[in-house]
Amino acid sequence: MRRAESRHALERYTTGLLANIPHKTATAMGEALPGTNGQRLQELLTRTQWDVAAMDRIRIAHMSAHARTGAGALIFDDTGLPKKGDASVGVDRQYSGTLGRVDNCQVLVSSHYVDRAFDWPVNARLYLPRRWCDDPQRLAKAQVPPGTGFQTKGEIALDLFDRAREAGLAVGAVVADAGYGDQGAFLDGLEQRDQPYAVAVARRVHFRDAVQVAADPGDPPPPPRQGRGRPRKASRLEERVEKQSAEALVAAQPERAWRRVAWRQGHKGALTREFVSIPVHRSGGRGKHLPSRGVLIGERPCPGHRGDVKYYYAWGLDAMRLPELVALIHVRWAIERFYQDAKGELGLDDYEGRRWPGLHRHVALVMLAHSYLALQRAYGPFHDAPPDEAASPQAAPGPGGFPPTDTHEHHRPAAPCAGGLV
Repeated sequence: MRRAESRHALERYTTGLLANIPHKTATAMGEALPGTNGQRLQELLTRTQWDVAAMDRIRIAHMSAHARTGAGALIFDDTGLPKKGDASVGVDRQYSGTLGRVDNCQVLVSSHYVDRAFDWPVNARLYLPRRWCDDPQRLAKAQVPPGTGFQTKGEIALDLFDRAREAGLAVGAVVADAGYGDQGAFLDGLEQRDQPYAVAVARRVHFRDAVQVAADPGDPPPPPRQGRGRPRKASRLEERVEKQSAEALVAAQPERAWRRVAWRQGHKGALTREFVSIPVHRSGGRGKHLPSRGVLIGERPCPGHRGDVKYYYAWGLDAMRLPELVALIHVRWAIERFYQDAKGELGLDDYEGRRWPGLHRHVALVMLAHSYLALQRAYGPFHDAPPDEAASPQAAPGPGGFPPTDTHEHHRPAAPCAGGLV
């Protein structure tokens, strides 16, 4: 931002998001904060010229340099922002995980970085329902950028991934729930980018047992042709090795194959369940065999406990043992906690504007505020007092202990993942 007034408005808006006030609308923050007003804060989102993508790149590069240990996990998920009426950009009757039902809301797709020491939001973009993309007048009124067409949530997630990597973020593995794990195009995109991943999948998703695929002898030579007629077609692997649902593959495993694994300490003790891993190949549309080989993981409650069986698929993570994979697939809670904090403390769902630029600028500033808090939590509060003039430059405290002198002091307990992935 080139103008001092714009920089001041940015500082006031972000301070308002961090302030202890019940609502984080521009009007409410303008009334509570000295040195500004609601109109100036609203103009920051609607009239001031600044680039959300550029701010995200700067923040991601800064956080990558100072809030990252190795190559951690990048989590993808989406959250609903409840809305009234139908004028706000992207609003429609659609499923909201926040509400747990189909309701009138906007849906925001976002990514979140986590490793053994840090976690912070990376970037986000609004999902536009198809009926919005089919209405040019509605798009123009909401100031949606020209050329923005319909994209699935998985396609949006791939775009967010590319932007994060262009900003310099190293990613060891992508993690997502079944809403993304069930999208073959999303998994294809990650594999084309040579990006390992671990995703939840629905019980009806089909795979082929890798042991059976490896043992397939291929199509036998045809018998000598006799008489007329078309020669017999060669059989395909899809016909010789039957595809099976994740549910069927896991249910067929013997009891001795199941292992009890604890992956994290919860409020009531260690989080423990039983797991089994099966080498498999993905199955594409119409049962097509895919060369993609990974591991199908089944999860069930321990004896005497209640709960559903869950299913996961991991690709490109062959070096990880089962306990390491279990720890990785369960880091998704970090993005859920971000949504709770961002909505409960930083006003993520308080924006009242109706247009595309304002909403994405508000979201970018919420992520900026949350990233600031992540640094505060890791390195301690900033020092407001100037250093003692008599002290040597080496002894003078830095701005809030940042960058750190000993990052090991701030690490969460290391999870059993290869290379300290998470």
